[in-house]
Amino acid sequence: MNDRLPPAGTLLTPTNRTAGTALPAAAPTPAERVTTVSHPGPAGAVTAETPPDPAGFVLTVATRVLAADGVVCLALRRPDGGTLPPWTPGAHIDVLLDGGDGADGGMIRQYSLCGHPEERDVWRIAVLREPRGRGGSAHVHDQLREGDAVRVRGPRNNFPLRPAARHLFVAGGIGITPILPMIEAAEAAGADWRLLYGGRTRASMAFLDRLAPYGDRVLVRPQDTYGLLDLAAFVGPPEPDTLVHACGPEPLLDALRDTCAHWPPGTLGVERFAPVEAKAAGPAEAFEVELTRSGLTLTVPPGRSVLEAVEEAGVTVDFSCREGTCGTCETDVLEGTPDHRDSLLTEEERAGGDTMLICVSRSCGPRLVLDL
Repeated sequence: MNDRLPPAGTLLTPTNRTAGTALPAAAPTPAERVTTVSHPGPAGAVTAETPPDPAGFVLTVATRVLAADGVVCLALRRPDGGTLPPWTPGAHIDVLLDGGDGADGGMIRQYSLCGHPEERDVWRIAVLREPRGRGGSAHVHDQLREGDAVRVRGPRNNFPLRPAARHLFVAGGIGITPILPMIEAAEAAGADWRLLYGGRTRASMAFLDRLAPYGDRVLVRPQDTYGLLDLAAFVGPPEPDTLVHACGPEPLLDALRDTCAHWPPGTLGVERFAPVEAKAAGPAEAFEVELTRSGLTLTVPPGRSVLEAVEEAGVTVDFSCREGTCGTCETDVLEGTPDHRDSLLTEEERAGGDTMLICVSRSCGPRLVLDL
């Protein structure tokens, strides 16, 4: 499978949140990376063939297989068998379920692409059934069957594989999905890498067959056999030109952040299953938002988001998670100081104050001017 991967330069260049622009290799920036890289790309950077359509497009469930206990893997193809937009390791797509547009009861869920980027005619996702979830995983497991149509948007990449000589990967449960293509890209590039993969039981851990050829570079550690992951032993002391990439439940990411606290800033990159608890920096009262391109000035009352106010005004804006994690609603700030309450932007991006996720973030002052 690995000899089918594209050249290392194609896969190991970071990708920004505009859903397909590959960016040049660059040193990690300060602060913990939380599903984002945002360096400017020079002329000649590899770009997607076409920008993603905000309305998405319809794919067909070509195959549906059980990848592990409680995990179903779907292969999605165009009905006409045509090619799909390119993607890089760490990318995800929006899947529009039960209504298809996120309104009137519809659900929009983000799932990492876990196939091979060079397979241009198929996208593969794996979905864990979440008994205490909000209904998206249950819909996929109980409703989607081979031959069914599903609307999708993307891809977007908030969790790119940043270039380094050495990579340490940590995956918890279904968090293996974005990590798996990263591993295959690192292998194809000849980089040094290791993976620590944990789960409740071995039977619940997907894609063990794809990991088996890598031998002892992959540590499979089901909790019922080994207990909690020994992060300190796996990560070890700081080493030069080493990056740590992780996806999994929040307790795992919190523990890993503590383990990496003595590493250089920017070493750890994570993708979260759920938003972190926001610590509001600004006031809770109403504020004004000027939308320059729409020629509107709106009032955002307490308890309402900028996104909700913009929607109520009839302004079309892309959105997906409404939790501050996916980056779809990221908007340029022209004036004012955002009160960042998302789980996506880096500390550098927050300090810059020139972008915000309008689904959760508010204003530190009485007025914001946005490029909408």
